[in-house]
Amino acid sequence: MFDSLKRLIRKWRASRDGGHQLDALLAIADQTAPYAERSEWLIELAHWIRRGRAVQPGVTEAANSAAESAAPPSKNPAHTRIRYLLHVLDRNPAWKANVAGILRALLRESDSLSLLCDAGMPVHSGFFGAVFERVEASLIPPAPNRRDLTAIVTLMFGSGLDAEWIDTLPADLLARIHALFGFASAEDAARNSTPFSLDLLAALHNLTCQISSTGLSQTVRSRLGGAAASDALADDTSDVRVAMEKQPFYRLTRAMLALEAAHDAYAAGGPQEPLLREVNYLRLLLDECRVATDNVFAHLYRNGVSVDIVFQVERMRMRIERAEHLLDAWLARDDLRAVARLSAELVRANQASQSVAHLARSNFSLLARKVVEYSADTGEHYIARDRAEYLKMMRMAAGGGLVTVVTVCVKFAITGAHLHAMLEGLLAGINYSASFLLMHFLHFSLATKQPAMTAPTLARELDDVGTPAGVDSFVSSVTALMRTQAAAVLGNVLLVFPVSLGVDLLWHALFHTDLISADKALATLQSFSLVGPTPFYAALTGVLLWSSSLLAGWADNWFILHRVADALAYNRRLRMTLGAAGAERLARFCRTNVAGVAGNITLGLMLGLVPAILTAFAFKFEVRHVTLSAGSIGVALGVLGKDALRLPALWWAVAGVGSMAILNVAVSFALAFYMAAKSRDLRRSAVRSLRGAIWQRLRRRPLELVWPAKVEPQGR
Repeated sequence: MFDSLKRLIRKWRASRDGGHQLDALLAIADQTAPYAERSEWLIELAHWIRRGRAVQPGVTEAANSAAESAAPPSKNPAHTRIRYLLHVLDRNPAWKANVAGILRALLRESDSLSLLCDAGMPVHSGFFGAVFERVEASLIPPAPNRRDLTAIVTLMFGSGLDAEWIDTLPADLLARIHALFGFASAEDAARNSTPFSLDLLAALHNLTCQISSTGLSQTVRSRLGGAAASDALADDTSDVRVAMEKQPFYRLTRAMLALEAAHDAYAAGGPQEPLLREVNYLRLLLDECRVATDNVFAHLYRNGVSVDIVFQVERMRMRIERAEHLLDAWLARDDLRAVARLSAELVRANQASQSVAHLARSNFSLLARKVVEYSADTGEHYIARDRAEYLKMMRMAAGGGLVTVVTVCVKFAITGAHLHAMLEGLLAGINYSASFLLMHFLHFSLATKQPAMTAPTLARELDDVGTPAGVDSFVSSVTALMRTQAAAVLGNVLLVFPVSLGVDLLWHALFHTDLISADKALATLQSFSLVGPTPFYAALTGVLLWSSSLLAGWADNWFILHRVADALAYNRRLRMTLGAAGAERLARFCRTNVAGVAGNITLGLMLGLVPAILTAFAFKFEVRHVTLSAGSIGVALGVLGKDALRLPALWWAVAGVGSMAILNVAVSFALAFYMAAKSRDLRRSAVRSLRGAIWQRLRRRPLELVWPAKVEPQGR
């Protein structure tokens, strides 16, 4: 039988005519066939429905004409095909009996809880386990002989448009489909089957147990209240028990049992009021559970984000929403429109459960917001909003340029040793990291590090752009950022270039030799030329600058999430060695500097090692950093002397450094701002209006780009 069914399906697929295809498919429908064959038949029927081509007249041309004349106009091809299918079945009672029997057997013999409870819900308790699960599911689709509705729905509905046509089924089609399920012979109608409403109730029971279990777990329970509430509860164990009993997750399972008892009493002829009262109470508890999950997210946002914790809480929120949908469908089980909405929702959820991208989008938004928040806090210090801050930024940038002079000299010493590429990259990375750390602790500034830090600061102000005052504040911050970036770049370059030139001249006067050879100096100028790969290298360097800010935010989040500061402050050995006050000072120092140290070390190592790795395994890449390159030009000019001013290579190198300044800043800022804006879910229309407001401000006050406006004292 199975081989003959396969041959008939192949013959049906080979047909190009929609009517002939349906006739051939309906002719082989057999409600007595094995489960796998009936499942495969349903899959082929679903593929025919969603194929989308117009149905051509065939053997059942009269039925097709009747369908066209009786049907109201429909824009969805799937609706037209379903209407045609029902007309064909009305004219062929034997086919209709087999199709109805297959549909009823599907609900009777399959596990519906797998679809009602688990569709769209990851099975694994961790994020990375869920990623592996979805990749595995995409590579190995379910077999049609699995007796659960999730597998059948996955194989029947694989397109994102399926949920749309199910959700928009006309009322007359819903009524006819419902009647098709009830069409049966006397023998089949006599079979005992569980009503689908009881499956909904069982699925609701299952979901409430899962929600309660997750909500009462230590991971979630410890994050339901604030720190003050936790300290209060720690004073009295009876308060802990009372607080536990007040949690909606604790009362949810009891409410579900009370609902089932009220339903049994109502089914036995009792009054309806107790049932409605229990339904309303369960709805109230589900709303309270939703509020509690929001509190957990707020706690994570303040105290560090873990991907796995976010994943578990997000899965609990999805289960709460599913429970509410099932409760609505159970109450309106006689409403066919409610059943269609639930079916479409299950199809959407099942399709989303197959997508790794959907999982990442739904779980990484909070993590991205927390990671960029460190940069927002740090970036506020890098935006000069008045003249005093502007001059302070110039001094910080000048200090950063002075430190970079030493970095450039050490870099030339490392490259002059002609070491292995990987070892040279490691030493260069250590050199960069040491310089960046020195700038960090001396509170100096490196211009190209600022954009990745300041973009999230602007993104934080996006929360208030719904008001005119918020838009004006955002535009003022953008103007201040542009002005500050220009000042920082000029402060770095205007100091690193002449000091590097002076260092080489001094070295030559003292030791009668230069820091580098003349050939090396000329090659350095040529490598920085605007005509060549310099712009591409500068853009990639901007990516590295942004990556360092991302890693700095991750380190800050990890430090807070694991409460490392508390562990240091209360460490027994540290308190014995440094004293309680000393241990607390060490904890505050680490908390203040952990992100800056991590970001500077990773940036330095990436600037040294990433070019060596990419050159060895992918393509040639060299770091093009505006401050380092300006210092290198200063050394090269000192070696070549005044004759270098007549070399075109020098001026092409100067132009190349200009492109580095633009691309280092623009790329790192664009990436950081894109990530920060994504964490705020900003719409494109809002972005366009903000862009227009920025251009309008620049046209009215162009001088603000180079010098801050004078701030009038308050009270005048």
